[in-house]
Amino acid sequence: MDVLFTGGPMFGTGRRDRALMVSGDRILAVGGDEVRSLAGPGTEVVDLRGRLLLPGFQDAHVHPVLGGLELGLCDLSGTTDVGEYLRRIQRYADSHPDVEWITGGGWAMESFAHGVPGKGLLDGVAGGRPVFLMNRDHHAAWVNGRALERAGITAHTPDPVDGRIDREADGEPAGGLQEGAMALVAALVPEATAADRLAGLLRAQRLLHSLGVTAWQDAMLCGANGYPDVSDAYLTAAGDGSLLSRVEGALWWDRDRDAAQIATLVEQRDRLTTGPLRCHTVKFMLDGVAENFTAAMTSPYRDACGHPTGNSGLSFVDPEALKAYVTAVDAIGFRSHFHALGDRAVREALDAVAAARATNGRRDTRPHLAHLQVVHPDDVPRFARLGATANVQAYWATHEPQMDELTIPFLDPALAGRQYPFGDLHRAGVRLAAGSDWPVSTPDPLLGVHAAVNRGHPDSDAPPFLPGQRIDPVTALRSYTRGSAFVNHRDDSGTLRPGHRADLVVLDRDPLAGPAGAIGEARVAITYVGGKRVYSAREA
Repeated sequence: MDVLFTGGPMFGTGRRDRALMVSGDRILAVGGDEVRSLAGPGTEVVDLRGRLLLPGFQDAHVHPVLGGLELGLCDLSGTTDVGEYLRRIQRYADSHPDVEWITGGGWAMESFAHGVPGKGLLDGVAGGRPVFLMNRDHHAAWVNGRALERAGITAHTPDPVDGRIDREADGEPAGGLQEGAMALVAALVPEATAADRLAGLLRAQRLLHSLGVTAWQDAMLCGANGYPDVSDAYLTAAGDGSLLSRVEGALWWDRDRDAAQIATLVEQRDRLTTGPLRCHTVKFMLDGVAENFTAAMTSPYRDACGHPTGNSGLSFVDPEALKAYVTAVDAIGFRSHFHALGDRAVREALDAVAAARATNGRRDTRPHLAHLQVVHPDDVPRFARLGATANVQAYWATHEPQMDELTIPFLDPALAGRQYPFGDLHRAGVRLAAGSDWPVSTPDPLLGVHAAVNRGHPDSDAPPFLPGQRIDPVTALRSYTRGSAFVNHRDDSGTLRPGHRADLVVLDRDPLAGPAGAIGEARVAITYVGGKRVYSAREA
């Protein structure tokens, strides 16, 4: 089917272009009157009426199956009120009397003193059943006394090397499990079924399409270290045609194993690469998050009185071993995707990329570092020199309680002033890609773009967060389109160009024609994937 878009601006093509023609799943032409003349009697005509047409957004770091599953479980997202959490848990428990465990997630650390939830709160609403609820960043879980009892966790249980059991003053477990400590209980939670995972993926795909996301990189397939494997959902959907979007799957590097797992990664790549699904990326999770003091920093965290502690965060993978691992996977064509939140983790990732470049030469493996909460100034120019992309989650770069109460007071002041340095990276010539990390935070790209430009959320009256690190609206939109297409290795997408795939988004306005502070008010009107309409706000 042919589709003609006319009567509005085309992102990135030049302000004079006001028409774009699609034939089948490809863009046929972009221009003016000469393009409009290509329309035939069977052509669908979309009158933009001044609204902006963009290439489809691509999310470079997201967890759709987990997000889709959570939407069907006990969903605590969208609020920080503890009373509302308990009401939702009670409603879920009452409406699901036959489930053995109450599971779900979405709670925020800022809801609890020092970010630590209490087990007793859950015991009163769970009806005697064990509870396991991931927080919104998926680096901690809230559990009740029955769950701790099932797992045999007591005051005498040691912390795992890659995590922490939150404790009361007497050493008894308080109800929070950080990082690797989650696995102590997660191993007992009944796994979602294959049907559940497929339903979660398709639920997520519908949501992403409604937000203009037409392709993505799932940042964790074949999970380990306490994280689930959701790859079967993709394999099924790719096989039966229900996976409409193109997906790059990042295969999880098991931090408890060594280089012997590379043979398994090759098998997974070959088995899972089919149809719209490709799995040519390896995901290395190098550290945790700043709020629970596990992000790897170059300076120690501070205590509640502002004094340096003996903790500088965790390196989940030995830095010297990491160099060898990245060099080995790079040599056989894998792309490396790093979770690197603290500045020490960022440096360790860049050192590993440098080692791979020195050994293998400059291969087209497009390494990218996600999250980048703190980047040392010495490391900013290394991205461009090494050809490493900054994969940013811009929605986090704002003043909100988790930042102001649980992060800034506990960081070395020099580190606190280097957070989410998108402006410095852009000025240094670093390629930017963008992702949401949903269900950690909203999957809406326009809210991410708003935060990147304004360093704040649309509904917040807080001052801009480190405003010198703003980026302009065009750069922010490019990061979510062309930049993410680059790290996803989808070179026939991300721009409005003849021959490129017709993954397209029509907004309800042209946010570039209005004030920057109103970007977050824009909404998606229509989404096309491969030339086919998959979402229309009028039909939603």
